[in-house]
Amino acid sequence: MWATPVLRAVSRELRMAGRLYWPRASTGTLLLRCIWLQQRLPVSWQRRGLGFAAVPVGLGGYLMANKSSSSAQEEKLFRAAKLGNADELRRLLADKSVDPNCRHALGWTPLHVAAISGHCDCVLALLEAGADIDAGDEFSNVYQMAREKQLHSLEVLVVREDEFSSRLSNRASFRGCTALHYAVLTDDTQLVKTLLEKGADPTLANDQNHLPVDYSRNPVMRKLLKEYTDEHIKKRKQREAEERRRFPLEQRVKQVIVGQEGAIALVAATIRRKELGWFDDEHPLVFLFLGSSGIGKTELAKQMAEYLHGGSTGRSSSGGKGFIRLDMSEYQEKHEVAKLIGSPPGYVGHDDGGQLTQRLRECPNAVVLLDEVDKAHPDVLTVLLQLFDEGRLTDGKGKTVVCKDAIFVMTSNLASEEIAQHATDLRRDAELLALQRQSLQPSNVAEEVSIRSDFKERVVRPILKRHFRRDEFLGRINEIVYFLPFSRKELTVLVTRELEGWTRRAKDKHGIELTWERRVVELLADGYNVHYGARSVKHEVERQVVNRLAEAHEKQLLDSGCAVHLVVEDSDDGGPARIALLVRPKSHRNMDLDLPLSNTAPLGGS
Repeated sequence: MWATPVLRAVSRELRMAGRLYWPRASTGTLLLRCIWLQQRLPVSWQRRGLGFAAVPVGLGGYLMANKSSSSAQEEKLFRAAKLGNADELRRLLADKSVDPNCRHALGWTPLHVAAISGHCDCVLALLEAGADIDAGDEFSNVYQMAREKQLHSLEVLVVREDEFSSRLSNRASFRGCTALHYAVLTDDTQLVKTLLEKGADPTLANDQNHLPVDYSRNPVMRKLLKEYTDEHIKKRKQREAEERRRFPLEQRVKQVIVGQEGAIALVAATIRRKELGWFDDEHPLVFLFLGSSGIGKTELAKQMAEYLHGGSTGRSSSGGKGFIRLDMSEYQEKHEVAKLIGSPPGYVGHDDGGQLTQRLRECPNAVVLLDEVDKAHPDVLTVLLQLFDEGRLTDGKGKTVVCKDAIFVMTSNLASEEIAQHATDLRRDAELLALQRQSLQPSNVAEEVSIRSDFKERVVRPILKRHFRRDEFLGRINEIVYFLPFSRKELTVLVTRELEGWTRRAKDKHGIELTWERRVVELLADGYNVHYGARSVKHEVERQVVNRLAEAHEKQLLDSGCAVHLVVEDSDDGGPARIALLVRPKSHRNMDLDLPLSNTAPLGGS
C-alpha cells in the first residue's frame, strides 16, 4: 500500500531536480539536495528504510543523466526528438556530427523517442537523415535493466519516464520493439501510416514475439497494418523465390560441402517440393542422414537453415532462431526426456520449459537437427514419434506446440561401415567398367555412383530396425539420405581448400607467402581415414605442414615477407616421402642454408 506513494513522491521530486539542476550540478551539491529530499519524507517511510534510499537514487540519477548519451550533441538530439523540435533536429543532423542511429545508455534510439512521443515531423527528419526504421529497442523493462546496469530500479524508472515515456508499463518488456511498435502504442494512425509508407516492416516481432498489430485496438489501424503486412509478405516471398531461382539450394551447398552430389540433390528436391506446396501440410518433413563422421551431415542441415531462414542470427521473421541443434547423446537416460519437453508439475525445472518445446514455440518452422539420434534413450524416440506423426508436442506445462512446418534432420553413424564399403566397391566397379569401355576417365566415372535399392533393403534397413526396434518410427521418416566416403578427386579438393585456408592465415598473421607443388596435395590426400572423413584431412595438413611451419617459425627461420614453397622430398633409403620447406627470404633472391629441421630440405630460391 505504501510503495506506490513512495515511488510517485521520489520520482516526482527527482524529475524536478533533474530538470532544474542535474545538467550543471556537482556530485557534492546533488548529494546535499538528496539529503534535503530525504528529510522531507515522512518519518514512517524513513523507518522502513525508504528515506535512506533517496540518496543513492539521486546520485544514480545524476550519473545516469550524464551518461545517457555519449556526447552533448546526442543529448540535444534525444531532447529535440522528445520535445518535437523538428527544426532543431534537422539542424543537428545537418552538421553530420551526430549519428541518427545513436543509442541511449538504456538502449533506445532517437527514432524510438520521436515515435513514442507522436512527433511525425521528427520521425520524417530522422528517416531523411538515415535512421534505421526497423532498429529494435534494447530496453527490456525497468527491473531487468536495473539488474543489467547494476543500478537502482528507481534510477532507471526516472530516466525512462523523463527521457522516453511515462505512459508505458514498468514491468512489460519492450526489447526488440521498433518505431512501428511504439507508433501503434501511441494509437496515432497517421504516424503508423507514415512509417509504413517509408518502408517499416510490419512483420518484425519483438523479443516477446509480438507484432505491431498485436498492440492495436483501433480497427482502422488494424486494417491498415493487415493490408501492409499482406503486401509485405507477398513482396518478400517474390524476392525470396527470385533469389532461390537465381541461386538454388544445390548451388549454395556445393560452395561449402565437397562431394555428396546425391545427398544434396535429394535434399534440395524434397525442400523444393515442400516450398512449392507439393507436400503433405499435416506432417513435418523428416530426414535421416546416414554415413560416417566428418562427411557433411551436420553442415548440410546448417545450410538448409541458412537457405530457409536467412541465417541463425539477425532480425529475421524467425527471430534468428531458425536452427535448433540438439546433441542426442545428452539424452541417453530415461529421465532426460524431461529436458526435451520440460519437467512435470512439482518437479525441479518445471518453470524453465523444455529445450525443444520452448524453442519450437518461438519458431515453429525451424530446422531441427537431432545429432547422433541413435544414442538417445528409446523413451526419447517415443516422444519424437508423436512429433513426427502429428507435428505437435505437449510440454510439461500442458501447452501444445504445433510445428507442422518444421523440418527435422536426424543424423546417425549406423551402418556407416557397410555404406562406406558398398560405395568403395561401386567406385571400383565403375573404374573397371570405364577402363574396359575406354570411353570415360576412371576419376570422372567414380563420382557418379549411388547406393543400390537392394543394398538399402537387404543391409541398411535391418540394421536400423534392429537398433530402433520399431517399424512405425522408420515409417515416419520421409527420406533416408546416404552420405558416401570421399573419392580421390574430392579429397584433392578438400586438401586444397585446407591449404588455402592456412595460406590466408599465414599471410594475415605473419606476412608469409605460402605455395606448394601438386605432389604435396597428393601426399596429404593419402592421409585420409574413411572413419573420420574431412577431419582426418585437416589433421594431416596440421601434422605434416603446420607443425613444420610452426617449428621453423620458433627457430626464427621464417621472417615476415618471406615466401615458403612446400615440396615433397623422397627418402633415399626407400622410406615414405615427406614434405619439405623451401624458403626465399624477403631480402634475398637466392639463399642456400641448411635448415636445422629433421623434416625439411635446404632453403633456396627459384
